[in-house]
Amino acid sequence: MSTAPPAPRIDDSRAKRNVAVLAAAQVVLGSQMPVHFILAGLAGQMLSPNRCLATLPVSLTVFGSMLAAPFLANLMQRRGRRIGFVLGAVGGGIGGALCALGLLLGSFALFLVGSALVGVYMSAQGFFRFAAADGASEAFRPKAISWTMAAGLASAIIGPQLVRHFTDALAPTPFAGAYVATIFLNLAGVWVFWLLDSPRPPPPAPDAPRARSYGELLRDSRILVSMICAMVSYALMNLVMTSTPLAIVGCGFTTANAADVVSAHVLAMFVPSFFTGALIARFGAERIVATGLALLAGAGAVGLAGVDLTHFFGALILLGIGWNFGFIGATAMLAAAYRPEERGRAQGMNDFAVFALVGFASLASGGLMNCVSTDPVAGWQAVNLAMIPMLALAGGALIWLVLSPRARA
Repeated sequence: MSTAPPAPRIDDSRAKRNVAVLAAAQVVLGSQMPVHFILAGLAGQMLSPNRCLATLPVSLTVFGSMLAAPFLANLMQRRGRRIGFVLGAVGGGIGGALCALGLLLGSFALFLVGSALVGVYMSAQGFFRFAAADGASEAFRPKAISWTMAAGLASAIIGPQLVRHFTDALAPTPFAGAYVATIFLNLAGVWVFWLLDSPRPPPPAPDAPRARSYGELLRDSRILVSMICAMVSYALMNLVMTSTPLAIVGCGFTTANAADVVSAHVLAMFVPSFFTGALIARFGAERIVATGLALLAGAGAVGLAGVDLTHFFGALILLGIGWNFGFIGATAMLAAAYRPEERGRAQGMNDFAVFALVGFASLASGGLMNCVSTDPVAGWQAVNLAMIPMLALAGGALIWLVLSPRARA
C-alpha cells in the first residue's frame, strides 16, 4: 500500500524578511494616517462654507484610495510591489504639502485636493497586508498579515503625538504644522521599500491557467463574502471614527481629548494583530470575522449609552478591536480564495469595493453628525444607529456562507 509523499515545505525566510520591511513602513509612513483622520474633519469644519461638508476631506481621501486601488494592484502585478509602494509615498507627501498649503491660504478646495492625494498613500498601505502574504506558506500567511498590521501600533502612538506637538507649529494657522510633518514622514519612509525583496512577477507561461474574470471571481462565494465582511468592517470603523473628533469637541471636550480617544482607538486596531493571525489559524477566519462583527455591534451600543469621555473611549476601543478581527479575518479569507495569477485582479477589486463603501460611510458620517440635528449628542446617536443595516448585511452573508453547503463548496 503506497502513501502519498509529504507536501513540500515552503521556506518562509523571504516572507519573514518582507514582513519586517513592511512593518517598518507601517511605523514610519503609517503615522500620517492618524494625523489626517484626527485633523481632517476639524480642518474641514473650519474651512468649509457648509458644516455638512466637514468630513468631505476624509471622504475624498477614501475615494482617492478607491480609484487608486485597481491601478496600483495591476501595476504591482506587472512590475512588482516596490514601485506601487513608492508611488503611494509620493502621493502621501504631495498630499500633505497641499493640505498644509490649503490651511495656510484658507482654501478648502486646495485642502480637498491634498486629501484626495493622501488617499493614494492610503491605497498603497492597504496592499501591505497582501504583500506580506506573497510567497508565504499556508501556515505562515495569516501570521504574516497579522504581524504586518501589528506594526500599526507604533503609528497609533506616533501620529497623535505629531498632532499634539506640531498642530500649532505654524501658528496662528492651526493644524498646518502637523501636515508639514507628514511630508517628512513620506520622504523618510520611501527609502524603506528598497529593502523589500519582492521581485517582478514572471510573465505567465503560454499554458498557464486563465485568470478568472471579475464576474467569475464575484461568483465565488468565499470571495464575495470575504469582500462584504471587509467592506462592512472598514466602513463602520470609518463611519464612527470620522465623527468622533467632531462629537468630542461638540460635547465640550478639547482637541487633545479627541487625540487621546483616537489614539486609544488606533491602539485597539493594531494591538490584537500580535495574536489575530494565531487565532485565525486555530479557529478559522469565519469565526474571527464573526467575533469582529459582534464587537462592532458592541461599539455602537456603548456609543448610544452616553457621551462622557469614558463612553467615547469604550466605544472607540471596541470599534478598533472589531475592525481588527473583521478586516484581518476577511483578508485571510480572500487571500486563500484566489489563485496566484488572479492576485492583482482580486486584490484591486476587493480594495476598490472596500474604499467605495468606506468613502460613502465617511461622507455620510459628516451629514449624520452635523445635519441631522444641531445637537451633537443627537448627531452622535444617528452615527451609531447607522451601523445596524451594514452589520445585518455582513452577518447575514457570513451565516449564509457557513451554513450553506453549496456556498462552502
